[in-house]
Amino acid sequence: MADWGRRDALAALGVAGAGLALPGWAQARPLPLVRSFPQKGAMLLQRSRAPLLETPFELFDQGVITPNDRFFVRWHYGDIPLSVDIDAFRLRVDGAVNGRLAFSIADLLKMPRVEVTAINQCSGNSRAYFSPRVPGAQWGHGAMGNARWTGVRLKDVLDRAGVKAGAKAIRFAGLDRPPGDAPWFAKSLAVDHARDGEVMIAFAMNGQALPMLNGFPIRLVVPGWYSTYWIKALDHIEVLDAPDDNFWMAKAYQIPAAPRARVAPGTKEFPKLPINKMLPRSFITNRGDGSVPIDAPFSVRGIAMGGASGVARVELSVDGGAWRAATLGPDMGTYSFRRWSLMLPKLARGTHKIAVRATNNAGDTQLPDPIWNPSGYMLSTIETITVQAA
Repeated sequence: MADWGRRDALAALGVAGAGLALPGWAQARPLPLVRSFPQKGAMLLQRSRAPLLETPFELFDQGVITPNDRFFVRWHYGDIPLSVDIDAFRLRVDGAVNGRLAFSIADLLKMPRVEVTAINQCSGNSRAYFSPRVPGAQWGHGAMGNARWTGVRLKDVLDRAGVKAGAKAIRFAGLDRPPGDAPWFAKSLAVDHARDGEVMIAFAMNGQALPMLNGFPIRLVVPGWYSTYWIKALDHIEVLDAPDDNFWMAKAYQIPAAPRARVAPGTKEFPKLPINKMLPRSFITNRGDGSVPIDAPFSVRGIAMGGASGVARVELSVDGGAWRAATLGPDMGTYSFRRWSLMLPKLARGTHKIAVRATNNAGDTQLPDPIWNPSGYMLSTIETITVQAA
């Protein structure tokens, strides 16, 4: 983590002057790969407004940290913040607290800092691979990213306000605005989770201010949980004395109350609960379907995540054979991507299927059976590629 003094931190956050503003949107080109969004490089365009931008999958072969300018973007409503007056900005904390508070950015920068490397993954990442197909943004595998997040503990902020005994949940909302009578986008965590010391309010991402499209000036970071809880441009925290019954908790982002959120295709009625912890996943990043040499061993590498627990092991199988342990790269923390690699022996001429699976420290292992639910959430099936040895 950068050792910032207050002056340096403010400068890095773009607050030495009146604030930070972005130019208006450039018109997205009709091509799927676009470079027309502020502070973003080449991204796959799912939707221009509210913006949905996907990280090209080949980027994940370049390292376990996702660059800020290639980090995926997902907003629900079109009225998102395009500028923030840092001097006027306040993070309000109210509800069932001993005293309402309003934190400026300068106030937050004075508090003890923490850092975590954590994956931010959209609930619908990989939705395009559901079969039968389901509605919603047809994300490939690029609605995820891994960053070093710097900020302050949510617990420290809540403790300053004083959470009243009997409080049930903490609700979070940001600067984006709903159209008409649409419900305000807000998510909540149980009090104990919110105060566990891991949930944080981040003001820096990979040592830099958050890009506007990724939540400038501050966002919630909920390690190990899907990104629907990672509220961007966070400006309001409300302590609730009853469970949160707002639309985005009680109706939206609901998953089957079944292992791996899996129900039979076409099922419409089933017990539900709010989406929560991520599951382990692994990907081959240095090659896809295609040819491999017939007369020599070849290398395979990729990334894995443990979800809500660290990566314990990654294994590969060829044509349904025995699982071979891959070599794991450096451990960057419980919630980070982890690099893996393996040299596979030469293959006989013909078509072969290579599968990869991850197991986390809690003992959860990817399985080969398909996952389906009507919202297209939480895909975690074993990934495979098909290669030709010729």
